[in-house]
Amino acid sequence: MQQLAQFTAYFVSNIGKQQSCNFAAFVPLEERTPLQKAEWIKYLAAFSNSEARANLVYDAIKGNYNCLSKAAANLTTRFKPVVAWVDYNQGMWTFSREDYKLKYVSDAGGENVDETISNHSYNVSNPDDMDDFYALLCIVDVVIDQTFAPEPAEYTLLTFLDNFYVSDDANFDFLINQSLWRYDKRVQNSSILDWYDGAISQPQLVLADLIEMFFPTGNYPLTFFRNIAKHEGVITIGPESCNRSTSVPLDPVIVEC
Repeated sequence: MQQLAQFTAYFVSNIGKQQSCNFAAFVPLEERTPLQKAEWIKYLAAFSNSEARANLVYDAIKGNYNCLSKAAANLTTRFKPVVAWVDYNQGMWTFSREDYKLKYVSDAGGENVDETISNHSYNVSNPDDMDDFYALLCIVDVVIDQTFAPEPAEYTLLTFLDNFYVSDDANFDFLINQSLWRYDKRVQNSSILDWYDGAISQPQLVLADLIEMFFPTGNYPLTFFRNIAKHEGVITIGPESCNRSTSVPLDPVIVEC
């Protein structure tokens, strides 16, 4: 607490926990759309008299995001992939229905798996449950596996298949076409995902990733996602990864659209 007392304010995301000194709530994770999350830069800017720059940065991010979304819409005339975010926990599979993830999919030109048939859990110990789960995934083109892994580098295709109770020659389009993804590509200290940091501040990069995943060209290197169907591993990031001084503000990366 003595260390915290030296600061005028410090930012916390766990606002339900009692704090002992000056703190400011920082809860972009509670927002329902990617751009709403990114707009929290304006809130942070108020603490450093940087509102003008924050507005410029956000406007650039928003403009690039909307440009990419329009470009993705033009691709759906030939194909619109069905996408599912799935999660495995304690023997149960579920479909994620978080608003911002569904928004990402639609903005990237994909179609979210039908909520009316995917809104419950599937127990791996129940054959009927798994038959229903498999039937739903038979119509899915792209799967994003968001299962928690204490050591992301150790989560591989084999991990997924073991949890999924199938072999690597199972007849699912997303396996045949090698479109099985995780958003843990960028990792700090072996377990901290940049998905909860860099992806929040630069949603245009997430959108660009998803567009490349849905409509692959092979010309765009993904930032946050790795394809475990192709045995892609994680990238370790840290201070040494920065090509600028920490005293220099980070400019948003603008993706050509």
